[in-house]
Amino acid sequence: MKTPFKPLTKAEEEIMQVLWKLDKAFVKEIVDELPEPKPHYNTISTIIKILCDKGVVSFESFGKSNRYYPLVKKEDYTRRSMKQFVKGYFEGSYSNMFSFFAKEKDISIEDLESILKELKNNSTKK
Repeated sequence: MKTPFKPLTKAEEEIMQVLWKLDKAFVKEIVDELPEPKPHYNTISTIIKILCDKGVVSFESFGKSNRYYPLVKKEDYTRRSMKQFVKGYFEGSYSNMFSFFAKEKDISIEDLESILKELKNNSTKK
């Protein structure tokens, strides 16, 4: 993201998940992808306008219709969101975060071993 990080609301993130999945979509296609009960078309249009104002979505016009697409990659948003999450809840420490989940028994030894393996693989690639 080129602009300062602007966290998205749950509703905005839900729309972004659909756009990341579809790559480009009209409002009707976005509504079709959302779970029941389907939000109203106008509600989705409003959220899309907000996403455009935040600079994370843009569009191309086809007559009176717009096809929307994300300006932010899912990986980039996830990275920034996780950094904010860790900063806000775990004093910026991933170690504190993993310790928390280990204490809560929300993370298994197998998960931790997998994470360590991934970290080792990434550190040898640099």
